[in-house]
Amino acid sequence: MRRFSRLFSELDATTSTNEKVEALTRYFDEAPPRDAAWAVYFLAGGKPRQVVKTASLVGLACRMANIEYWLFDECYQQVGDLAETIALVLPRGDAPSDVGLAEWVEDRLLPLRGMPDEEVAQRVAGYWRELDTLGRFLLTKLVGGGFRVGVSKLLVQRALAAHAGVDAKRVAQRMMGYTDGKQPPSPERYQALIADTGQADSELRDPGQPYPFFLAHQLDLPPEVFAPRLGPVTDWLVEWKYDGIRGQVVKREGQVWVWSRGEELVTERFPEIAALAGPLPDGTVLDGEILVWQEEADAETGEIAWRPAPFALLQQRIGRKNLTKKILADAPVTFICYDLLEQASEDIRGLPQRERRARLEVLLQGTGFRLSPVETADSWAAFARKRAQSRERGVEGFMLKRQDAGYGTGRTKAEGLWWKWKIDPMTIDCVLIYAQAGHGRRSSVYTDYTFAVWSRQPQDKAEADAVLAAIANKKPAQPGALQLVPFAKAYSGLTDEEFRQVDAIIRRNTLEKFGPVRSVKPSLVFELGFEGINRSTRHKSGIAVRFPRMLRIRGDKPLHEANSLQDLEAMLHS
Repeated sequence: MRRFSRLFSELDATTSTNEKVEALTRYFDEAPPRDAAWAVYFLAGGKPRQVVKTASLVGLACRMANIEYWLFDECYQQVGDLAETIALVLPRGDAPSDVGLAEWVEDRLLPLRGMPDEEVAQRVAGYWRELDTLGRFLLTKLVGGGFRVGVSKLLVQRALAAHAGVDAKRVAQRMMGYTDGKQPPSPERYQALIADTGQADSELRDPGQPYPFFLAHQLDLPPEVFAPRLGPVTDWLVEWKYDGIRGQVVKREGQVWVWSRGEELVTERFPEIAALAGPLPDGTVLDGEILVWQEEADAETGEIAWRPAPFALLQQRIGRKNLTKKILADAPVTFICYDLLEQASEDIRGLPQRERRARLEVLLQGTGFRLSPVETADSWAAFARKRAQSRERGVEGFMLKRQDAGYGTGRTKAEGLWWKWKIDPMTIDCVLIYAQAGHGRRSSVYTDYTFAVWSRQPQDKAEADAVLAAIANKKPAQPGALQLVPFAKAYSGLTDEEFRQVDAIIRRNTLEKFGPVRSVKPSLVFELGFEGINRSTRHKSGIAVRFPRMLRIRGDKPLHEANSLQDLEAMLHS
């Protein structure tokens, strides 16, 4: 654990990409394969399972530190991170050890799950005594299921490539599926990541292993400059951008695997897709989008058409292990095919986009798969007019793919081969009412905010001020009266300096504390952007928004002019 703790400290202490890669490379040069296997898993985004409840960890820390819970809570309010607070309040350890990361995880932490509470407390207390402050912090993150570190999977791949002298793109391909929790890390799997052999990757990989996803960057240019920057429209394949789950369908050795872009194996969650892929020839890999596809009657003609359903309906399927007949009927999924990555067991990602598309069209004939339609127009201005219809079609805009482009790995902005030309987000002006500290380097700054809109538009400033005065005096809202209704949370979009300015305002205007959350006297209006809006029974407002983020602080707008629930309803209906 000491070696992994030192790596974490080095990664946390710098924002330099090169320094992070150097620290990772040093670790892989020194660590035994068993430890390195788990390090790659956690650093690349693998989620540790929570084996001890948060309340149990806090109670145990209070007993060991001989402090009351209220004092621990006060410390938590200042520190902003639970694991860091526990690490700081615990007395100095008296039995230091040098147990490796793999032994900590496999032999000590994972067996805690299912043990009696008393035995768990006894073991965790002993483990804390063996570690220094940073080690306790990491251990608490791991047992609590909240480990995160400021390093991207790409940097981990670069470091592994530098350590082993293997091409980084080969490492990226081998890592696909590595963080799926169904198959734990092992020295053998780690060695397969960095093997420098003459074998093709197809000989090293598991039959169900997908390819690294090719990702696009947002295109933020006016259509008037597309022609000089991108060239003629004939150089590009233009498809609608759907709001679903990006995925790959793999058919090899008579079996089907369905993977999400998050490298999670989701075959069992989407049996319809697995059934569609059954007749595909072995050695086939498709790239596309998992969507709920619904029938919809045209309001004027009554004709039935198919269109993608809102993401909220697909979300009902994501966390379900037990798929009832009702769920399958209410949210039927399909797979919209974008690309063909493997055919007849041959990796064809290096072929031009136009040729892969032609092969895909032939392959899908007679199958139940849907082929992503290609849009045509004689100019970028004509495409811009089509793009304006995106919300009516239930899509997010266009995907632009160069006809002569191969299928790459990750994002390749410098090459400019794939672009997502999304429509502008929906926006609403709302009021900050709750705040919580962030994570990592923002753990001491309030960066996670809850926003509200008016239950109806205030008649004037005086009516709004009366509501604000009642909130400041902690008076509960009266049924049917004007009030601020929470509807969304957001934690991104501001600069570090803006976060610091808002943090200072939050601390001066705190009304109450609820654990890590502060209720704030309403004083700030924000413009919030989001990609979609849906009805929700789980939210007090009755509405949920997708991918909310802060666009700007509206210092020019008084609170009584913030938007209302009626404005959100109008967006929902439109």
